[in-house]
Amino acid sequence: MNAGKKIISTISLTLVCIALLAAVPFQGNAGRVMASSTSGNTIDRSSPNVITDDDRADADAQLKAHVDSILKRTHPDEYTLKKLNDTLYSAIYYIANTEMSVGELWSYVGEMKAKLDAVVSDTSVTKPTTEFLQVGNNWETPSVSYGQQVSIVLPIINLGSENLTDLVVKPVVSNDVKLWPFEPDATGYVQSFAEIPGNPYGGNYEAGMFARRELTYNFTVREDVMTGYYPLSFEIWYTKAGVRCEEPETVLVYVYTQGKPGAGHIGGDDGAVESKPRIIVTGFETNPKEIYAGDTFMVTIHVKNTSKEKAVNNVLFDMQAVESGTEANTTYAVFLPTSGSSSVYTDSIGPGSEFDINIEMTAKTDLTQKPYVITVKMKYDSGKDVDLTDEAKVSVPVLQEAKYDTSDIEAMPASISIGSQSNVMFSIYNTGKTTFYNLQVKYEGDSIEGGDTFLGTLKPGETGSVDSMITAVAPSTGDGTIKAKISFENESGELVSFERNFALDVYEEVYMDPSMPEDIPVDNQGGVNIGLIIGIAAAVVVAAVIIVIVTVRKKKKKAAALKLEEELLDTDNEE
Repeated sequence: MNAGKKIISTISLTLVCIALLAAVPFQGNAGRVMASSTSGNTIDRSSPNVITDDDRADADAQLKAHVDSILKRTHPDEYTLKKLNDTLYSAIYYIANTEMSVGELWSYVGEMKAKLDAVVSDTSVTKPTTEFLQVGNNWETPSVSYGQQVSIVLPIINLGSENLTDLVVKPVVSNDVKLWPFEPDATGYVQSFAEIPGNPYGGNYEAGMFARRELTYNFTVREDVMTGYYPLSFEIWYTKAGVRCEEPETVLVYVYTQGKPGAGHIGGDDGAVESKPRIIVTGFETNPKEIYAGDTFMVTIHVKNTSKEKAVNNVLFDMQAVESGTEANTTYAVFLPTSGSSSVYTDSIGPGSEFDINIEMTAKTDLTQKPYVITVKMKYDSGKDVDLTDEAKVSVPVLQEAKYDTSDIEAMPASISIGSQSNVMFSIYNTGKTTFYNLQVKYEGDSIEGGDTFLGTLKPGETGSVDSMITAVAPSTGDGTIKAKISFENESGELVSFERNFALDVYEEVYMDPSMPEDIPVDNQGGVNIGLIIGIAAAVVVAAVIIVIVTVRKKKKKAAALKLEEELLDTDNEE
């Protein structure tokens, strides 16, 4: 942070000098645009007339915007930043204190722009802090005002070939309003996530952007914030190949803040670099919400002019979908506009205003299920600045319907008794373009139990083989239909299920009494003569009853004979 303080001090000293030495009052952008529109005439820059205050303000604004562009492109070190500020100070001082024609003024502005560019080309420029961790190119410099609640999304990409794990990200916070524009808070700033994938294509930027991690930070802008650009530093700790980094890597972004009237600019009253108007994408939606390959859908993209002072005019939006293709040397846009044109035009977007881009598109039928990028290219004018450009990307998820089929289900044997098992076999085909996850089969029926089978993952074009054993627990009722319930999760995590039926006959075995004749007569239709079986069973029961009665009678006669014998013996003894 010492280097940061030195940079701020350098800017402060330089821009304070600008404010003190500028002899001519300085008008802001809003006043300049109003003056131009009130008069109804534009300034003739080739006129030999002496320049006015509006001319000076215009020239100052263009030089500041040029420095802003250099800062965003190069991230200069302290030495280069000081030279940039010195060059800018010299130019503004000269413009404020020199009488010249309009043509001479704009010739001088062109010369100073070239000198500013030379400062960067002649000196070393700070490179990214790490060879693999960078801020994604979808970062847009936020523009915020004092007292606002804001959410800032920080996109982090990994251009290295190895995965980074156990990442911890925290901003470098300060109580000094000159260094940190938000209310300092001891909690809620540290964020962590498990992993950011490596880049298998050796630093391919598009692959890195696809696998990026986006962290959202919620801040409250200080009431005493100053107007100007604040650098925001974020420290990133990580583990690579099982080794924890000894020092964190630091990524740097900027935020533009608008302070209260009289709050001053960073480094001085009037010396802060002002931003050009920017158009950013604030969100999008599709109708229908879920888009399947082959669908026609309406995409609505919300854009906003972030400038609070300048309108943007003559705005042209061009939507370009990512391309794909299977034929040699042939590519096709994944989304095609139904009208044939991918461009949308509007005359103007006012300061701080929003605009909705609506375009109807059709998704190709052979797309795999994943998000596809639409690049929004923007071209516009603002005041004397013409052909300004911005670019943003939105990712539109495309779904594929799960398609499946099965072979005929075979149960072997197809007729079993209670307590026995049958082997159920069939195949499941993935005929679509999505992967099946957690594929499993369960069986339902009053006469069976068991047989649950887990197949796991089934990729597009693959076949899953089911081989189950089910157990009979009760006799079949009705036609003996058994349901095979097949379920899986699609790539969106949604549960998909379907059923297939098959027949299985379950019967209860009949055990014959050994006393029954081996040859049981059958009826005229070849079936068992049930009446005869009932008659035989009844005869067996009657025979058993007769045997019991005879046995009882024999026992009674034997007891009577013993009693008579005892009586005769007693009589002999008495005599």
